[in-house]
Amino acid sequence: MKTIGMVVAMQKEIVPFLESQKVEVENVDRKDFSVIKFRVGNNNIICVRSGIGEIYASAATQTLIGEYKADLVINFGVCGSLSREIKTGEVVLVKGVVHYDFDLTPIANVRLGQYPGYSSEVISTDEELRKKVKEIMPGVKEVICASADKFVADEKIKERLLRSFGAEICEMESAGVALTCYNAGVPVLIVKAVSDGEGGAEEYKKTVNTSAKAYIGLINKLSEKL
Repeated sequence: MKTIGMVVAMQKEIVPFLESQKVEVENVDRKDFSVIKFRVGNNNIICVRSGIGEIYASAATQTLIGEYKADLVINFGVCGSLSREIKTGEVVLVKGVVHYDFDLTPIANVRLGQYPGYSSEVISTDEELRKKVKEIMPGVKEVICASADKFVADEKIKERLLRSFGAEICEMESAGVALTCYNAGVPVLIVKAVSDGEGGAEEYKKTVNTSAKAYIGLINKLSEKL
């Protein structure tokens, strides 16, 4: 039996997943986060709705690791596309995350987005967990995610992120989740569904609810397989 921690930023990202569960769920009364507990097969699932942004996501992840003793953490939700090759509604598997607005370059011998002590600006997700996803969803595209506390709608910024980091998607929580897991030695998996691309904020408003349903089947199968 494992304890699987899940971090989701928004209610609209988690509702379709919870509605797909044919199990009894327990809502935990807390002041800081919305926490839901249930079981899938032999695994205990602790799902935290963190709120939007890196700080909330990091705090929620640390709560899962420190308080609930999560054996692994899965972050899922919606994202923006930085590449014309990745379309709205597509589910992608994040192989690495770059916290692109973290910048110590004026005072340290590091690259933009690179934390001291890290060999790269890209923080890798767990390879074994990614293998399990690819067994369930052969052909799923693996991408680098650019993550920071801003919604990216400007095409020039999107082009810069793609050019500078090879990032094909962007969002606002993955860096907090990945960094916290990495420092705690806990495996992390990140799965995203694209809610917007060239249409920016207006496209997001129209498609976010539909896109949030795209990863449900994968997350359900994965929860049983781990």
